[in-house]
Amino acid sequence: MARKKSPTLTEAELRVMEVLWGDAPATVAEVVESLSRKSPVAYSTVLTTMRILERKGYLTHKKEGRAFLYSPLVNRGEARSNVLRYMLSKFFNNSPELLMLNILKEEKIDTRELQRLKKRIKESE
Repeated sequence: MARKKSPTLTEAELRVMEVLWGDAPATVAEVVESLSRKSPVAYSTVLTTMRILERKGYLTHKKEGRAFLYSPLVNRGEARSNVLRYMLSKFFNNSPELLMLNILKEEKIDTRELQRLKKRIKESE
C-alpha cells in the first residue's frame, strides 16, 4: 500500500526547506552541498525530496542555463501555521485551548516565557 501524502513537512523535507529559506534560489547540487556539511546525502535523494516539495506546493523552480533554480513558495511562518492547523485538527479537536492546556501541563515553561504568553493573551482579548 502506498504511503499517504503528508500535508505538512517531513523531517527530510524540512531540512531541504531550511536550506532554501536561507539560500534561495538554489540548485539541487547546492542544496546537497549544504546538507552534506552535517551528514552525507545523495543527490538523487535530495532531487526526489525537492520534486515532492514542488508537488506539495512548497517549492517552485525556473530553468537557468542547464540547471533548475528552486525557490520556496511557502515561508517559514506559513509552514509553522500549516503544522499548527494540522496538529489542531488531528490531535486537539480544533481546540487551541486544548493545545495550550496540554503545552502548559507537559512542558516546562520558564517565567519569562509565561509572562510573554500572558501579555499576548491580554493583547488578543
